[in-house]
Amino acid sequence: MSSNSASDHVQARDASTVILIRDGKSGPNIEVFLLERVGGMAFAGGMTVFPGGGVDPSDASADIGWAGPPPSWWADRLGTDEGRAKALVCAAARETFEECGVLLAGSTPESIVTDTAPFAAERGRLERRELSFAEFLTAHDLVLRSDLLRPWSHWITPVGEARRYDTRFFVAVLPQGQTADGETTEAAGVSWRSTADALADWQAGNTILLPPTWSQLDALSRFDSVAEVITHERRIAPVLPVLTRDDGTVRVHFDGDAYYAGTRHPWSDR
Repeated sequence: MSSNSASDHVQARDASTVILIRDGKSGPNIEVFLLERVGGMAFAGGMTVFPGGGVDPSDASADIGWAGPPPSWWADRLGTDEGRAKALVCAAARETFEECGVLLAGSTPESIVTDTAPFAAERGRLERRELSFAEFLTAHDLVLRSDLLRPWSHWITPVGEARRYDTRFFVAVLPQGQTADGETTEAAGVSWRSTADALADWQAGNTILLPPTWSQLDALSRFDSVAEVITHERRIAPVLPVLTRDDGTVRVHFDGDAYYAGTRHPWSDR
């Protein structure tokens, strides 16, 4: 039986999450970049996640150089209007830079930054919201490379949660010459893991994965290479899990939940 409370009326905030991938160093597999969020954070504290976060108002009004599919293409693939699609893509690129130092931008539509170290101070200012992503890109004559992102999935936090996000998941290949790191206040640790190892760690109880994170890892585990992922045409439909509460036990229900082990409700910090 579902509860009826003030949290049932919380609107979901737009968010973007980026799954950074690279080919594994041994055998046919894919590695993903994962962050362990600092414990005690208001949302997903202590959990293992991909880089990402909420859309900032400045993302929607960003006047920037743009390379790759136009906002109209993204709107069609993401199932929304052009303005919102542009904000989601901008947020994806910004959050990836803020949280792991990977910058999906270049000085021309065909190039990409190979060394982000000179931007370390501005990266901190972006995270503290002292600088907008558009201001940063404009100051360095950089063009956002939307073609380096691929739409992948769409999950919405269940009704009944105090914090809700309407999240688009993107896939991006780690650019050659760049290094993903954990130099962010939100991460207690970071690592590159094969999808199989990441799922095995979760199964063993060594990590906590939200249902959307688990679902993306599960889907990616079916691919043997980065090339297969980026050429895959994936059908995207919004997933809105349903929470039920029976005798004090909270369960989350979604397509595939039979394979998602455990009955403890992982979405909130309650």
